[in-house]
Parts: sequence; C-alpha cells; structure tokens
Amino acid sequence: MQSAYLTGEFRHTLDDRSRVAVPVRFRQRLAQGATLARWLDNCLGLFPADAWDELAGKISALPLTNPRAREFARFMSSGAVEVELDKQGRILVPGYLREYAGLSDGEVVVVGALNRLEIWAPAAWLPYRSKIEDEPEALAEHLADLGI
Repeated sequence: MQSAYLTGEFRHTLDDRSRVAVPVRFRQRLAQGATLARWLDNCLGLFPADAWDELAGKISALPLTNPRAREFARFMSSGAVEVELDKQGRILVPGYLREYAGLSDGEVVVVGALNRLEIWAPAAWLPYRSKIEDEPEALAEHLADLGI
C-alpha cells in the first residue's frame, strides 16, 4: 500500500515549455487534481486536492478582522492555480510562479513535505537544506517548542 504522505528529494528539469515532471511515485496521489501555489520560504507548494481543500478551509476560518490573516489569505489565493498532470506526468508552471520561486529553464528540486510537494530552485534549496543539516541542535530545540 502506498503511503498518503509525500516524502523524498528529487531532481527534475523545468523544460523550455515551463513544465516540470512530477516524480512517478506521487502521480497517483495527484491524479484527482492538484493546486500549485506560492508557498513559504520562496518555493512553490504542489498540493493534492484534499490537502489544498484542508488548507483553504483553515485559511477561510481565520478571523477577517486580523490583518495578518487577510494578508496570508491573499498571498495564498492570489498565487494559486489548479493544475493537471499531462500524459507524461508533467505540470505547467505559470510565469508568475516561476518568477516567485526563482525557477528558470533547467534543474529544479522537488521535495516531499508530507501533505504537499515543494518545488525549489536549487540555488535556494541547497543552502536551506545545509542549514537544517548543519544545525541539528537548533532544529531539535524548535521541535521541542512545537511539542515533538
């Protein structure tokens, strides 16, 4: 049985038509639809339909009177687009999302992040990953603060 969680790190290419292949092991999870959106840390989030619905529900429930909540809702909804896998398992990455994440034709890093995939420019992902790997004590301290 395939896990519902999306994990792993993969290198793929953003082709000259602005398409990126989704790793084969995740295609079935995204077959019912997906949303590609700006995400935190200047990467893109690729959410299976159910994960996007859950996140959108949480965002919709935030208090409208809170300016930060409104800001986050606008950030997420204005930068989101529904995508479908083509016959080769690729998705089209619109220009405004490529620009946001610093993606250009060439290599991208696809990272499994449990409920979503993240698409990173290698120049952004490598230092981010190194920081996490080089400071395990700081990460452990943050996890303790989160109750893990």
